[in-house]
Amino acid sequence: MESQKDLTENKPARRSRFDSFATALVWLVVGAALSSFIMTYEMGPHGTKAYHVWAYYNVETAWGGTRWLGVPMLKSPADLWMYQETLYETQPDVLIEAGTYLGGSAYYFASIFDLMKHGRVLTIDIVDFPNKPKHDRVTFLLGSSTSPAILNSIREAIKPGERVMVVLDSDHHKAHVSNELRLYSGLVTVGNYLVVEDTDVNGHPVYPGFGPGPMEAVREFLRENHDFVSDKTRERYGISFFPDGWLKRIR
Repeated sequence: MESQKDLTENKPARRSRFDSFATALVWLVVGAALSSFIMTYEMGPHGTKAYHVWAYYNVETAWGGTRWLGVPMLKSPADLWMYQETLYETQPDVLIEAGTYLGGSAYYFASIFDLMKHGRVLTIDIVDFPNKPKHDRVTFLLGSSTSPAILNSIREAIKPGERVMVVLDSDHHKAHVSNELRLYSGLVTVGNYLVVEDTDVNGHPVYPGFGPGPMEAVREFLRENHDFVSDKTRERYGISFFPDGWLKRIR
């Protein structure tokens, strides 16, 4: 048991330990507040900016490594989940995809349609990449998404009264996307979606040097076309590679 003298002599050491603990506690609180501030600062209308940038630039280890049943598809899992929710909610008969690439997205859409026992995919690309997955619900069209021949083929494939959804994921430069929006918006039925992918480029928030792209095309389109609105509920998981690009036809 300590004597009164021992207690008195130990006071400086005890006070020093207390001061160290208090200092550490203060720095812990300051650090937490600073982290909260940084996250709040980084949190934009399209999700956590820092995470978005990390995910987009780490192509091979993040979204670039995404597979659907072994097929590469180059999509964010958050957007894929939202796609299946959207397909189930809107029940399109036809999904038109501009930009087939390796066919992973078309295969994914067809698989969801399989589960729904309803729907088919018309997918377009200027290059016939080899080894694309085959599926009874997928029709591959070779050519430019904006060519009259492709557009005629698509219009002929849509039956009267069918519900139509469109996904634009081909050339991402503003002029091309604007042309696609002009040509395909009229095919989308009321209540369905026209999805403009990769609106995050040109500094929104990635690839600031890309130049005017999908986001600029979308903003111009929405200023001139009041049949569509940007549906922010499609971005509710906090990160979408298509910020403002989930366009819902309302009339």
